[in-house]
Amino acid sequence: MFNNIGPMGLILIVVVVLVLFGRGKVAGLMGEVGKGITAFKRGVSDGGQELENQRQQAADAARDVTPESETDRDRA
Repeated sequence: MFNNIGPMGLILIVVVVLVLFGRGKVAGLMGEVGKGITAFKRGVSDGGQELENQRQQAADAARDVTPESETDRDRA
């Protein structure tokens, strides 16, 4: 679909967008897009850290499943 758009076509699209919305509006919109991308990356990173913490807690809980009475008997 967009295979036929060359450099001149892209320049024309940019000029039309600038004329319709103005330079300030486009700059503000790009700033908001940048903030959204940053927030998304932060959310993905926080979610990954949360999953890693949950995995670590599950691994710590699963390490020793021997009842304390048996553990004490083995030490004596």
